[in-house]
Parts: sequence; structure tokens; C-alpha cells
Amino acid sequence: MQFDSIKTCSRRTADFSDIFFFFTSVKWKGKDLFDLVCRTLGLRETWFFGLQYTIKDTVAWLKMDKKVLDHDVPTEEPVTFHFLAKFYPENAEEELVQEITQHLFFLQVKKQILDEKIYCPPEASVLLASYAVQAKYGDYDPNVHKRGFLAQEELLPKRVINLYQMTPEMWEERITAWYAEHRGRARDEAEMEYLKIAQDLEMYGVNYFAIRNKKGTELLLGVDALGLHIYDPDNRLTPKISFPWNEIRNISYSDKEFTIKPLDKKIDVFKFNSSKLRVNKLILQLCIGNHDLFMRRRKADSLEVQQMKAQAREEKARKQMERQRLAREKKMREEAERTRDELERRLMQLKEEATMANEALMRSEETADLLAEKAQITEEEAKLLAQKAAEAEQEMQRIKATAIRTEEEKRLMEQKVLEAEMLALKMAEESERRAKEADQLKQDLQEARESERRAKQKLLEITSKSSYTSMNSSTTTLPTDLPSFNLINESLSFDFKDTDMKRLSMEIEKEKVEYMEKSKHLQEQLNELKTEIEALKLKERETALDILHNENASRGNSKHNTIKKVSEGSSLDAKISRFEGLAEP
Repeated sequence: MQFDSIKTCSRRTADFSDIFFFFTSVKWKGKDLFDLVCRTLGLRETWFFGLQYTIKDTVAWLKMDKKVLDHDVPTEEPVTFHFLAKFYPENAEEELVQEITQHLFFLQVKKQILDEKIYCPPEASVLLASYAVQAKYGDYDPNVHKRGFLAQEELLPKRVINLYQMTPEMWEERITAWYAEHRGRARDEAEMEYLKIAQDLEMYGVNYFAIRNKKGTELLLGVDALGLHIYDPDNRLTPKISFPWNEIRNISYSDKEFTIKPLDKKIDVFKFNSSKLRVNKLILQLCIGNHDLFMRRRKADSLEVQQMKAQAREEKARKQMERQRLAREKKMREEAERTRDELERRLMQLKEEATMANEALMRSEETADLLAEKAQITEEEAKLLAQKAAEAEQEMQRIKATAIRTEEEKRLMEQKVLEAEMLALKMAEESERRAKEADQLKQDLQEARESERRAKQKLLEITSKSSYTSMNSSTTTLPTDLPSFNLINESLSFDFKDTDMKRLSMEIEKEKVEYMEKSKHLQEQLNELKTEIEALKLKERETALDILHNENASRGNSKHNTIKKVSEGSSLDAKISRFEGLAEP
């Protein structure tokens, strides 16, 4: 490969964004380029990762002690290397210390599950998707995360989506239901929960290679953090034989033949053949690296790792205390806002009551004025009637005194007198009725004025209460001096005393108990979801891995107990004999 004086290569991170590097020296070794990438990322747990490239449909890893240009890399520029995890931890929570390391593993494992390079059952896929959403969006907020907010997200393997008669909205509903339960988890916690579930999947961290035994039987060799596993080509979930790293003494190859020497020298070596010499080189690299990490885990941590873990613990404790502080502030803020809203509601209610009382007072005043006016009119009418009655009485006396000479005049006079008496009687009755009506109106007026007095008294009480409430409200509104959520200029220092560490230990123990309870609850939820969507499954679309997984689940087999069975079920000599005796089905 010919390069100019300034060379260009790109590396692709696990989040699949390209970053370009320029190097001027053709003497650069793989370690120089690898260290440059690690420094750029701030990565210290470098032993898990490598730079991968593809040559002739076969993947290869950049060797640290070999010049970059001496590798059999593609001839086109720019040369692309993929910065990926080469080796996987046995226990992600215990081994992955740095947050950037966890994040890179999370992105890589997530892509492998979505690309179906790692088989994941449907119900577990939904749970993992909910943790991926928590890591990206933070806590669920129904006012922000409305229906359809996951429409553009790739969260489930296509195999799972095609297996069920379910719409995207139905999948989103089930993912969101679990997502809402992860409230309070930070991004790194959600990503770690994702990895803790993913590491129990059968194909997690396993590199598969096509091999043949002495009989020419086609098999699959699986290399992972625990050892070497032999699989049937049609079943990548359940190994037929497993060889833990602590039973293997030496690994070597010659051309396409691969040789493994057991720890017990009395036991014969066992051999297998691969398809290409290049594949044997890759198998050897993975075996050496995984074996070294396997033995390293079982020794005391190096000083560097101890320092990293101590720093990680302090950082985790600091973040935990910071999250608790923010949670307390948020709770105080929410309580203050609730108190303010309640006071505002009460104030509005009092204002409404005052308005209603004022309106009632105005109506009472209007009624009193009308009654007073009506009483005055009635009184005047009564006086007028009394005056008319007196005039009628005078007229009657005058008529009686007048001499009526003739009988006819007398009769007419008597008739007039009778009519005058009847009119006087009628006027007297009307006058009496008007007088009673005037008395009644006076009584009504008195009652109206009493009602007006009571309304004024009530209004005075409401006004005094409202002013007291306003003063109270002004003293209990949202405090303006609450700490801000902006931490850019905030300097934090922590002095971890014995009491702090004891409290932290108690919190860790409490978290363990809560985790066990949550695991049980989680398994129940997974079973419930599996039962719920089972009726919507299209059986004819089940893949071979789906069928194998269901069979393993029905037998109660999991990744770890299966490997334990095939690893400890017989002696190493018997396992080698069994491997060499495997024939085509």
C-alpha cells in the first residue's frame, strides 16, 4: 500500500460515528494508533478493546507490536478501523469501572442485539428497549413523552417485530409502561442494567468459528470469557461440550490445524481444523486474550485497577449524594409549588365568595329601597282614604241635617244616606287594609335592613380573612433562594468520613435486598408480558433460534447452568473423546 507523507486513517467508535486521525510517520505501530484513540476517548480500561478491520471477508484485529502499514489492510484510502470491544467481561457490573467503558459496551451490545448477532427473546427485547429509552431520554414525563415519541427509534430486532401481529403503537405502549418504572435512574445506571440483562443471553460475548473434528464433522467453535465451547451448526444457543480456561494449558496451530493441550499432561491433546489459516490466527488471538483476562480476574487487582475502582467508588458516592441533594431540592420545590397553588386556589375561592357576598349586599340594598318606597306610597294612600272617609262622614251628617220635605225626597235622601253609609264603610275597610299593608311593609323594610347589616358584616369578615391569606401567601410562596439546577460554576468537595462510608455500606446492602426483590418482580413481569403477547404470535414465523430458546426455557435451562452442566458433567478426557467422536447427524 502506498501512502504520501501525511497518512490518513479513520476509526469508527462503538456509536458508529467516524473520527479521522492523521499520522505522518510510516513507522507507527498498532499500539501508537490504539493509544491515540484511547486518549481521545479518555479510556483507561484498554484491555477490553481493539481496532478491527476486514480483509477478504474475514475480520482481523490490529496487532499492537506490528507496524500499521505492515498489516494486510485494504489498499483504498482512507483505511477504516472499527474501535470495538474485543473481549467481554464475565460480570459487567464488577469489571467495568469507567463510565465511558460501560457506555461503549452498551452501544456495541445494543447494536449486536438489534442486528440479531445476539439472540434475544421478545419479552427481554422489550425490557432492554425500555432501559435504552431511559438512557437516552431520562425520566418519563407524560407531558413531554407523548404517544408516538418512539416512532423513529430502532429499539427492537426486526425478527421480534415480524413475529407478532402487533402495531408499532402497541409495542411503544409496552415499552413505555416499563420505561415509566425506571424513574430516577441516571444514564450510566440504565446502561448498566441493560448490560446486566444482556450478559445472560446465550450468544453474548461469543465469537463463533466453523471447524471440523477428526471425523470431518462440521461444528462451531465458540470462544468467550469462560472458555471454549463446541456447538452444533444449527444451535448456537446450547453448547454440546465446554472446556473452561482453567483446564487448558496450551493452544497452538499449524496451518489450518488447531491444537489444544489440556492442563493435565496425562490427557491427550485434541485437535480440530478451521477453514482458513487467517481464521486460526484470529482464534489464537481471542483464546490468548480471553485466557489472560480469565486468570487475571482470579488474582488480586493491580495497583492501577485498584486506583480506578477507588476513584469510581468515590465518583459513584459523589454522584449518589448529588442525586439525593437534587432529589431533595426537587421535592422541596414541588412541595412549595403545591403550597403556592393551594394558596392561590384558596385566594381565588375567597375572592369569588367576596364577590358573591357583595352582589347579595347590592341586591339587598335595592330590595330595601323598593320596599321603603312602596311603604311610603301605601302610607300616603291610607291617609288619602282616611281623608275621603272623613269627608263622606261630614256629607252624611249634612244630609241628615237637611230637611227633606217630601216623602219622595225623603226616600231618595234615605237611599243616598244608605249609599253614603255603605261608601263610608267601604272606605273605612280599605283604609284599615292599607294601614295593615303599610305596617307589613315597615316590617319588611326592617328585615331588609337587618339582612343588609348581616351582609355587610360577612363582607367585612371575608375581606379581613382575604388580607390575612394574602399575607400568609406572600410568606409561603416558592423560595427564590433555592439552589439552582445549573452546576456549571458549582464547586463540590466531599470528605468521606467513617460515618459516611458506614452509611454508604448500609445503602449498598439495602440496594442488594431491593435488587433481589426487583429481580423477582422483573421475572414476573417478563412472564406476564410473554403470556400477554403469546396470543398474537405468528407461529409460522418462528426461527430455529426461537424454537431452541423456547425448548431451553421449558426445561429450565439458562446460559450459565447449561455451561456448568457441560463443563462439569464429565472429565476432560471424556469430553475430548466425546468431541472427537461427534459425527454428522
